[in-house]
Amino acid sequence: MILIPETEYELSAIRAQGAGGQNVNKVSSAIHLRFDIQASTLSDWLKERLMHLKDNRITAEGVLVLKAQQYRTQEANKKDAIARLHEIVSAANQVKPTRYATRPSYGSKQRRLESKTQRGQIKRMRGKIASDKNEH
Repeated sequence: MILIPETEYELSAIRAQGAGGQNVNKVSSAIHLRFDIQASTLSDWLKERLMHLKDNRITAEGVLVLKAQQYRTQEANKKDAIARLHEIVSAANQVKPTRYATRPSYGSKQRRLESKTQRGQIKRMRGKIASDKNEH
């Protein structure tokens, strides 16, 4: 896990949106976290990965802005914002293995075609039964 020093991100309290009654207008319980990717002490490789994320929380200047307002207390929202920042950075740090194209096996092709044939037979049996007009 990558540790980000507290000096690299800026926390500010703002008023939360949504329900809360009369208290919502008095208490600034939501937290805005601003993290300047380019000015951080992260490796250049990781900075580049973060900048190329298709995330609308990252501004054109390279500042990641997170808004935490899930909890009623400012302290809980601070912890949530910091945890989410660490999750984003950790996710960008992981490299997924290269996927190689494979072809379906002969057996899997045969099983697929057999199931299609059976399904078609079931559907054919649903039709009206052809009756001779001379029976009556």
